[in-house]
Amino acid sequence: MDEVLTKPRRRSKGMYILPSLFTTANMALGYYAILEVLHASLSEYWHLDNAAKAIGFAVLFDGLDGRIARMTDTSSDFGRELDSLADAITFGVAPAMLAWTWGFHLMPPVLLSDWHQTWHIKLTQLGAIACFLFLVAGVSRLARFNITTNPQPSNPGRPGKKYFVGMPIPAGAGVVAAVVHFASGEPLTSWYTALTWVAMVTTVGYLMVSTWRFYSFKDIDFRSRHPFRLIILLAALFYGIWLFSGPVLFAVALLYMASGVFWRLQWIFRRRGNTPPPPPYKEASQTS
Repeated sequence: MDEVLTKPRRRSKGMYILPSLFTTANMALGYYAILEVLHASLSEYWHLDNAAKAIGFAVLFDGLDGRIARMTDTSSDFGRELDSLADAITFGVAPAMLAWTWGFHLMPPVLLSDWHQTWHIKLTQLGAIACFLFLVAGVSRLARFNITTNPQPSNPGRPGKKYFVGMPIPAGAGVVAAVVHFASGEPLTSWYTALTWVAMVTTVGYLMVSTWRFYSFKDIDFRSRHPFRLIILLAALFYGIWLFSGPVLFAVALLYMASGVFWRLQWIFRRRGNTPPPPPYKEASQTS
């Protein structure tokens, strides 16, 4: 009787390893992305594309480890802490290095005058600051997520839908990786595109530490009786990524980033439209 009762316990303990394996794979891909960024140069910029692909696959593994932990009921404090540390490496350090190397460090210097060379150096330093702010914002987003028990976005959505408070750090890293992959890893060559990249990286960092809502996709149930439409949609998405990974991932990343901005603006305008009218003016009665 005792042996029969101990078998399920042993099996459940072994199941705790499965989500951690996906988290470890997530960390390995982040480490690989950092190595690829370090090996990149103007003549071998394809290393940057490899780093972007590694971050993209890490986003997939990061989504799987949490879902598997919930499906198998093997969530633990150790798994959550390991996942946060892995995310800080893969979606914080790796994309920050990728964004700086692709957008600023490998940008060819302009050899026209001393003024242009000085401007190139200042732009590289500005890019380093923007990428560092991205890293700080991502790690702060992870810290806030760990200590908040019931986070509520400042612009709540529809009941029954689950939302993130601020853009999650995998999505922020995905935006950086999608843009680099869309360019096939070829570095920027002009100062105005570099300034646009500064604004882009800074905006992504702000969205991560904001309290705006972003859809979490956690209410999607693959065990429901009618997942046919969801399967068709996912199959079409994966097929599009297989054929046209650059444009499709670029569009998906930007649309998800824009969705938070859209819902925030929609909530602001709806709130202004629902302001109660002022109370009617009543004249004071005159007494004789």
